[in-house]
Amino acid sequence: MLALIDRVSDACGRIAAWLFFAIGLLITAEVISRYVFNAPTPWTEDISQALQIWATYLAAAFVLRHRDLIVIEFFISRMGPARRRIADTISLVAILAFAGFAVVYGAAIVAESVAQNRHASTMLGLPRWITEMAIPVGFTLLSLQALAELIRLWFRQEASR
Repeated sequence: MLALIDRVSDACGRIAAWLFFAIGLLITAEVISRYVFNAPTPWTEDISQALQIWATYLAAAFVLRHRDLIVIEFFISRMGPARRRIADTISLVAILAFAGFAVVYGAAIVAESVAQNRHASTMLGLPRWITEMAIPVGFTLLSLQALAELIRLWFRQEASR
């Protein structure tokens, strides 16, 4: 099960990277369209924003899996293995608690947006749930990865990175 969670996190990380690449292409095309051809597009900003939101939340589990989070090396490097394990446990439990909260309330916000048929107040007017859905999806993935890391921390010494 841990390997499956790891594969999903890695796949989401790759998807996020491609989404960021697509955002770069969209913005480059918009700049050329706007300043070279004097023909701006009304949809580029909305699509880029939606892709950026999805990419950010999809990448969270990947970042945790590869332990590319911001850490304070000054303190961590001075800890022994036992204290490091406790510090990692506290961090992962905090991530799990926050992610669980975000999943529950994010899902409620998505449901409310669908029920009220909310749309963005922009030129394209995308339905709000399209971007809001990234929160419960991304934090669910983050929760699963945090749980996998917690299990790995206490029951397995080596992680398959």
